[in-house]
Amino acid sequence: MADDIILETHDLRMEFAGFVAVGGVDLRVRRGTIHALIGPNGAGKTTVFNLLTKFLRPTHGRIVYNGRDITALAAPDVAQLGMVRSFQISAVFPHLTVLENVRVALQRKRGASFDFWRSKRVLDALNDRALALIADVGLAPFAYATAVELPYGRKRALEIATTLALDPDMLLLDEPMAGMGHEDIERISALIKRVAADRTVLMVEHNLSVVADLSDHITVLTRGRVLAEGDYATVSGNAAVREAYLGVGHA
Repeated sequence: MADDIILETHDLRMEFAGFVAVGGVDLRVRRGTIHALIGPNGAGKTTVFNLLTKFLRPTHGRIVYNGRDITALAAPDVAQLGMVRSFQISAVFPHLTVLENVRVALQRKRGASFDFWRSKRVLDALNDRALALIADVGLAPFAYATAVELPYGRKRALEIATTLALDPDMLLLDEPMAGMGHEDIERISALIKRVAADRTVLMVEHNLSVVADLSDHITVLTRGRVLAEGDYATVSGNAAVREAYLGVGHA
């Protein structure tokens, strides 16, 4: 069963000047699942994400990815191992086209420096893969549009495409539906389902209907600690969860 766990933490803690932001979190994410991390504001979700992706170093505890202790690794090293947080590499260049943005991300996957000064032939060799990724996220009609022209939901799809260009085994999504209307939420939800067909996804998400629709497993945090775990039916039926989170009226 240990082989089924792609990511786990052991007594993960983070303190800031005496304030306990994360107070001993044991997290286990199964390979090939969509795992949601939810909780009210201030529950520690973003801090946990920052710890997992090495933007913060824990005060105490261990992080194990694919059986390897990554607690002391730097963020770029973790991304190279295949665990990528969407914004880590999806800083979209607003005045490049969709195709150019994805092509830049593919250059990072090659492990070489950016080929801004390389020949057009070298760059065009990446086009087929870039266009396939663009089609995968539903942006084929926008391939030659500049990123700044895209509606918000399409920009998020482009961010996911640039993330997928690194071919991650595990994708961490921090509030992927934030600021979206109903149509965009449906589109990005469908995209996440497609992405998760052969990857593991861990996401922080406030929209509980999205969590219910997408998640195989849910971890509920409150005050930096795990309050409950299970599928949506289990956690939504938990009285402590309803009091701490669902009853708050957070959507």
